[in-house]
Amino acid sequence: MRFNFLTKITLVAIIALGSFLRFYGLNWDQGHNLHPDERAIILTVLRINPPDNISDFLSPDSSWNPQFFAYGSFPMYLLYFISHAVGFLDPRFMQYDFLAIVGRHISVFADLVTILVLFLIGCKLFNERVGLIASLSYAISVLPIQLSHFYAVDTLLTMFIVLTLYQLILLYEKPSIKKSILIGLFFGLALATKISSTVLIVSIGTAIAADFILVFLKQPHRPKDWIPHVPKFLKNLFLYGICIAAITIAIFVFIEPYAVIDFDNFWLQTMQQQAMTKDAFTFPYTLQYVGKIPYLYELKNIFFFGLGPILSVLSFIGIFYFILTIFKKNKKEKWAQETILLIFFVAYFIVVGKFAIGFMRYMLPLYPLLCLFAAIAIYKIFNKIKNKKIFVICALLFALCVFTWPLSFTKIYSQNNTRVDATDWILKNIPQGEMILVEHWDDRLPITSSENYVIEDLELYNPDTPEKWLKINQQLNRADYIIIASNRLYAPLQRLTDCKKLPSYRCYTRTTVYYQQLFSEELGFKKIAEFNNYPTVPFLNIKIDDQKADESFTVYDHPKVMVFKKQ
Repeated sequence: MRFNFLTKITLVAIIALGSFLRFYGLNWDQGHNLHPDERAIILTVLRINPPDNISDFLSPDSSWNPQFFAYGSFPMYLLYFISHAVGFLDPRFMQYDFLAIVGRHISVFADLVTILVLFLIGCKLFNERVGLIASLSYAISVLPIQLSHFYAVDTLLTMFIVLTLYQLILLYEKPSIKKSILIGLFFGLALATKISSTVLIVSIGTAIAADFILVFLKQPHRPKDWIPHVPKFLKNLFLYGICIAAITIAIFVFIEPYAVIDFDNFWLQTMQQQAMTKDAFTFPYTLQYVGKIPYLYELKNIFFFGLGPILSVLSFIGIFYFILTIFKKNKKEKWAQETILLIFFVAYFIVVGKFAIGFMRYMLPLYPLLCLFAAIAIYKIFNKIKNKKIFVICALLFALCVFTWPLSFTKIYSQNNTRVDATDWILKNIPQGEMILVEHWDDRLPITSSENYVIEDLELYNPDTPEKWLKINQQLNRADYIIIASNRLYAPLQRLTDCKKLPSYRCYTRTTVYYQQLFSEELGFKKIAEFNNYPTVPFLNIKIDDQKADESFTVYDHPKVMVFKKQ
């Protein structure tokens, strides 16, 4: 594809804007590594070392084995090699305190690639304007901006998924072994990043059997019309399908060899993750999803937080238009390329939306497509405005409204992390030697100099037994302060009170009473400090309370911190 000068300049400006929003406040935790998934990856990277010989490499106990399969191995090895490459310039980038910054730069780069590929998809299926609007919509979407500030696996996974989908579109247009190899490469890397990318198989199958599927949909009761398309289908299946499968497996095994060498461990951890997706009671930190309404929970978080109301409404309108145009087109047009995207979108949403847990990041691979759908709706709506003055006025008002949410959210990165501010306050205002109670399964505060205090964990996730409360009451009697570092415990536990519908070990009526008494200051502790960092509307200084969003949206980079003192 060739683009005119204005399109190229606009695309560069969009990528520059996306870069600014993602690089701004990249050291949001002031070097304290406050993201737990990021910490897990960094600690894994610090643990791995190149094997001394081939026998060491082939051993499950190899120093090159991450032994951590909640995610794929690719993000670990990628961070290892890049950190060592830049470590030649500054050795600090190979150390714990700086590895997160290296990883976050990788996340930003991956998301910028997604912006670029989304533009190419929009141009390929529609036109340059749709491509530019889609890439701009994704560049300013809040969840991609936030996740680019973390080195987990989400932006990498989304990049490989979008690259695979783009290559599938090209494969259908003009099949070739080269394109099949690229599809296998990107799909293999996606699997080595996170195993949930297996959903891409449905789009790969659609690309291979596209013409056959079209005839079947149009003439389901006339098998005679299917027969002429069988030879092409078999050719695609055995020539390109097998090539894609072979390259995918080869890349996955090469990048994640210990999925084979240490298969028992790989399978055990994979099954644990799968169990978590089916049962919100699996881990304490997933209790927030007990009672989650599948699909509606995901849509709520996309609408109010991840994309914002305006882009979300436009994306939902765009989906319906997208579907209608597919069934209106004949086989010589781009119905198949669009179906490749739609099949993935529907399959991924159905599979992941049904999970018992609903971390917002799980839906990130759908955000590029949501932004493409929104771009279609925006293009169609503005294309109907013929008066230039009205067009300009509407465009300016629309841009003002759409940009408000990402700019409001980015405001949190202009300030210190709340846990850092809380730590500074604690060190200045709580005398050394005082006893502080903190909640288990959450980050301890203060972050630094904790050895100056007597700190004990309140094990509130434990079942509400007499033994639990005997111990907690003894701790409360001895404590001087209680510090709550986020809403990780008190938000979900206070909802788990219907003992008739809950397992006995996950009913927290007594814990709910504890929180009610603590917050109402009836427990003998008074709240003396609170640290918030809400998204704030620019110029108007209106704070947006996002505490009702999915916990993962606030708990890492802007949690609410509360300090209570015994009276």
